[in-house]
Parts: sequence; C-alpha cells; structure tokens
Amino acid sequence: MAVSKLLDSTSFSIEVESGTDKTGAKIYKKKNFSGIKKSATPENVFAVADAIKAVLSAGTRDYYLNEASKIVNA
Repeated sequence: MAVSKLLDSTSFSIEVESGTDKTGAKIYKKKNFSGIKKSATPENVFAVADAIKAVLSAGTRDYYLNEASKIVNA
C-alpha cells in the first residue's frame, strides 16, 4: 500500500503581544493569515510576515507556517 501526502492548504501565523500576565510576563496571541498559495516558498512567506510585522503597533515574537495535507492511498 503506497500512501501519498497531498498539500491541501497553507496559512501562516504571527504571535502578537496582547498584554501582560500577573507576573509582568508578555502574553501573545496568534494572528492567522489564510489563503497562501500552495507554491509559496518559506522565504516569501517570511518576507510577507516581516512586512506585516513592520506595520503592527504591538510587538511580535515568532512566525509559524501551517500546512494541512491530505493523505491518500494511491
């Protein structure tokens, strides 16, 4: 049985500061961006995330590339 993985969708997230907890540590929430072309390279997604970061008023932390795939019995 040969199983294949087929990329179904891609999105990315940016962790954005949303406040502080009781101890003063920063709290982050993820802002999600969907509809990314399946052919987009990680470098291009990173460049877009950097551009979005530049216009946000809140601080940011990490970027995440989220890929959902279908597995099929080929």
